[in-house]
Amino acid sequence: MVSAQKKPSLKAEIAAALRSQILEGALQPGERVIEPELAQSFGASKTPVREALQLLVAEGLVEVLPKKGYRIRGMELTDLGEVLELRTLLESRAAARCARWADPEQVEDLTRRWEAQRDALGLEPLERTLRARDFHVGIAQAAGSHRMSVILEGLHHEMVRAHHVLPQLRWHLSEEIELREHREILAAIIAGDPERAEAAMRTHMDSIRESLGAGLGEPGTSAV
Repeated sequence: MVSAQKKPSLKAEIAAALRSQILEGALQPGERVIEPELAQSFGASKTPVREALQLLVAEGLVEVLPKKGYRIRGMELTDLGEVLELRTLLESRAAARCARWADPEQVEDLTRRWEAQRDALGLEPLERTLRARDFHVGIAQAAGSHRMSVILEGLHHEMVRAHHVLPQLRWHLSEEIELREHREILAAIIAGDPERAEAAMRTHMDSIRESLGAGLGEPGTSAV
């Protein structure tokens, strides 16, 4: 007998709703959030709200203000630079692990994700972004490391948030370049070539960094 899928807890539902508001910029950096007010807006007691906020504190999206509640954590260009550095390190290794160990079903899944991104050409920017990110998520999941996948999920969230809360940030990487670089990563994974996959992912992350052109505090980057 197949058991029914477990319903997310109220804590998880509230955390997911708040996370979306933070990532999309509805809750701005520096904005205070107070437990009783959130509890009233969600029609819940303070306990699941407090637990949800603690989850977001652990994710680095919210910070505690002693005796004053909570505040949405700020984000600077230096934060984005750190995110990109970590993504480069982890996603390059994830691509190599994926090329080495992914089974045929996982490779097929990655191929479908890339095709979905290809088919999104011409659609609205948000949909294209989601499908591109989905390809990266698929590689992280197929890399065979749960911890790496969880960390990368948080870093991808930070990238989404950066586009909403850093007004000086501009995304210039063309769809065609992104799609081509993703195709090279996929080809290396299909070929079972870890070194090629790792190099292809590093090249792609370098393209992302250059396209942002946001003065990320590293040599060779220019300020907008």
